[in-house]
Amino acid sequence: MAERVTFESSTGQRLAGLLDLPEGTARGWGVFAHGFTLGKDSPAAARICRGLAAEGIGMLRFDNLGLGDSEGDWGDGSFTHKVSDTVRAARFMAARGSGPDLLVGHSFGGAAVIAAAEHVEGLKAVVSIGAPSQPRHVEHNYDALVDRVMAEGHAEWMVGGRALTLKRAFVEDVRAADLRRHVRRLRVPLMVMHSPTDATVGIDNASAIFKAASHPRSFVALEGSDHLLTAAGQARRAARIVSAWADQYLQQDPA
Repeated sequence: MAERVTFESSTGQRLAGLLDLPEGTARGWGVFAHGFTLGKDSPAAARICRGLAAEGIGMLRFDNLGLGDSEGDWGDGSFTHKVSDTVRAARFMAARGSGPDLLVGHSFGGAAVIAAAEHVEGLKAVVSIGAPSQPRHVEHNYDALVDRVMAEGHAEWMVGGRALTLKRAFVEDVRAADLRRHVRRLRVPLMVMHSPTDATVGIDNASAIFKAASHPRSFVALEGSDHLLTAAGQARRAARIVSAWADQYLQQDPA
């Protein structure tokens, strides 16, 4: 079961989300942050959230600014906005009476949930999947445009047949972000999930995040997975692992 929802972004536009609901009583609740230019309906986001809902964990996944069904211009966002909107998603859930126990993020979203964690009241645990150790890692996606963007202020960027506007403020914000500082400040358990054969975000990124984190911390190698977790069963497997690991941190009914 999925419920369509909207909530206000940090820039004032409405963000569109899907709340994947478990059957029966929920074991817990979470928020999922998708990858760089992907969206709530990307395979990793949709399949992991549905998998967690099947495991009894209700999950909110949402489109970031200017993507999917959300309002606004993607170019007006940044890593800072992605973090802020993840916090807003968590507060939206809390206002519904289902404040998130868990933040889960894929790729760029994995970095965002780590940075957002300290601002989410009542949070129990964080999971990063295929995340870069620094947000500026995404610059390799648009490195051919960077000089023009910095000189002219913006440039059109074609991504998957879509035209996005890359702006100087976005590039500067991503370059300035320091994820390892946020990792060191985490006060909740962290699980780092990464494929050893990830050709998009190398496994060294997972090592850097894991080394910077304090205990309790866990690492899971997603052997055989690609970065986008598109092959059959990869995202579902990740969801089962997250569910089992998070079980001890989720809300429990009194014995």
